[in-house]
Amino acid sequence: MESTRFPGKPLKEICGMPMIGHVYHRSNLCDLLSDIYVATCNKEIYNYVSSINGKVVMTSNSHERASDRVAEALLNIEKDLEEKIDIVVMIQGDEPLILPDMISDGIEPLMKDPKFAVTNLMATINSKSEWEDPNEVKVVVGNQNFAMYFSREPIPSDKKYDGEIVAFKQVCIISFKRDILLQYCNLKPTPLEIIESVDMNRLLENGINIKMIPIDQSTFAVDTEKDLKHVGNLMKNDKLMKTYCSGS
Repeated sequence: MESTRFPGKPLKEICGMPMIGHVYHRSNLCDLLSDIYVATCNKEIYNYVSSINGKVVMTSNSHERASDRVAEALLNIEKDLEEKIDIVVMIQGDEPLILPDMISDGIEPLMKDPKFAVTNLMATINSKSEWEDPNEVKVVVGNQNFAMYFSREPIPSDKKYDGEIVAFKQVCIISFKRDILLQYCNLKPTPLEIIESVDMNRLLENGINIKMIPIDQSTFAVDTEKDLKHVGNLMKNDKLMKTYCSGS
């Protein structure tokens, strides 16, 4: 709610429903998730999620990174359930075009291969304006799609290269093994994390691998009023929305 780029954006309406509502309902359609909670420090969001019978966890208002907020919510949920959770999926509330299959794509590698501890989705950048947009977090990967670096700057650089560059953006659906998420919160913020304002650099700077999962689906995060209008136009013909929203 306190976003400097777009204050109050989680409750901004898209096709008659607050954005956080779209993210909640669409996430709830993923069969691999055992439960969904909204983690927030804002009473307005708490009241809205409660009004749609969603589960919501109030957290501290001092968190600068979403991963820290999710970790606090995790511990509160485990305390209530009196059991530990194996995998935690952090879904940013500004991804209203999220699809259930995208969430599954991030969870499945953690379920199938014990060497993976963190997965993050990525999508191809298809325009120069998107590549140069500081609101879009870019990522470069190695041959096996492990993240090498995250930046809000255009990477890889084209200043000394005339060929075609394939660039990727981070899609903010990040799945953690429980202990890695808690380890993240026990690590001090790192220089590159602070410079880029990207959570995941803290893991990379501490030698923790992040498996990037490429997706083909179209996705668009909402960071500005212009983004909100663009997503609203895209969602007018969205088939998934019709399964949970009357548009009223």
